[in-house]
Amino acid sequence: MRNLKLIIKREYLARVRNKTFVIMTFLSPLIFVGMIVLIAYLAKLNNDETKVVAIHDANRTFYSDFENTNDINYLDVSTLSVELAKEQAMKDDYYGLLVIPKQINNPTFETEVKFFSKESPSFIVISNIENTLSRKLSNMRLLSEGVESSALDKARASVNLDIENFQGEKSSKLDNITKMVFGGIAGYLLMMFIIIYGNMVMRSVIEEKVNRIIEIIISSVKPIHLMLGKILGTSLAGITQFTIWVILGSILLTVVTTILGIDTSEGTIVQQQALEAASNSNTMQDFVIAFSKLPLLSLIVCFFLYFTGGYFLYSSIYAAIGAAVDSETDTQQFMLPVILPLMLGIYVGFFSVIENPHGTVSVIFSMIPLTSPIVMLMRIPFGVPIWEVALSMLILALSIWGMVWLAAKIYKVGILKYGKKPTFKELYKWLKY
Repeated sequence: MRNLKLIIKREYLARVRNKTFVIMTFLSPLIFVGMIVLIAYLAKLNNDETKVVAIHDANRTFYSDFENTNDINYLDVSTLSVELAKEQAMKDDYYGLLVIPKQINNPTFETEVKFFSKESPSFIVISNIENTLSRKLSNMRLLSEGVESSALDKARASVNLDIENFQGEKSSKLDNITKMVFGGIAGYLLMMFIIIYGNMVMRSVIEEKVNRIIEIIISSVKPIHLMLGKILGTSLAGITQFTIWVILGSILLTVVTTILGIDTSEGTIVQQQALEAASNSNTMQDFVIAFSKLPLLSLIVCFFLYFTGGYFLYSSIYAAIGAAVDSETDTQQFMLPVILPLMLGIYVGFFSVIENPHGTVSVIFSMIPLTSPIVMLMRIPFGVPIWEVALSMLILALSIWGMVWLAAKIYKVGILKYGKKPTFKELYKWLKY
């Protein structure tokens, strides 16, 4: 046990004192924040350009419904012919030309409206035009049928569902979105942590093997203690680096956006739709209710357990791969079987768990040890029976023990093997030693 502590300390100090580690620890948040600010600035710069849309309204009834905004200015060219309007739009470099024909009573009217542009138009611009035309045309057709649009507006009623379970516990409409975001972030963080720091464990083993230092170390330390020491030492270094990234990145992002006055949430269609939804309902209040309903204590505990368990499981595999090969190039044949379960867990989480967190696919993949850390982290916010969580953790714990034992067998033999590229068949033979 004393040797294990020494190895952990050595691995941790070797990592945190490494110049590359120190530089990337402080440089990565700067690069990350810089990219966010640059993207936000470019989005703002792109949206600052005012688009001019010419309208050729043969009916002279639709143009007045188009209101100018900060992004779009509408110009009436209905006095010109369509061909002259096209020429003017191209000559003056307008964003586009909207041509509205006379056949307003034609059932196929919507398909006859044309929008001419030099380049592919923005989705938001086209959606605004379609909504304006649809609203105006609907009102005109109601009037032609003798129905006043004002009367129809008065007759419209909105329904806001109060959601609660059979035990009487209330929830909000944003509950599922909040749970989905929490689970998605947790699963994605775990996958990135495993890939980044698992590779670090593997490179550490390869480095010592290539430098022949391992031959001296292995004479006084058990291979399993050496492997566990590398995993734990690298894990602590990774947690240290990750913590600095979060703290420093948050401070930098807040300071830079405040000084430059850049809104990092600007510019995407989804965000604009979210803002529009917020104006029609008490979204912030719903979000607070949804967040307060989350079982935060159990989520944090489960996050820690699955995060630790998943990392240990995969780090053992990475350490075994590092011991089996002589260079990082030789690891490529073994990496696909390691990456595939991680990617599968993410895809199952986003496409199956979000759709039906208690479905058969979601339950099965939350029990398979190679995917359960990611899938179960995504399922837990939706409420998982305690026996399922306990069974999943038991299977994961047994799998970690089994994987560490298998990895130690490969590590014991492979750490002293040189000059020959191992195959899966040869690795299987090593397990029998």
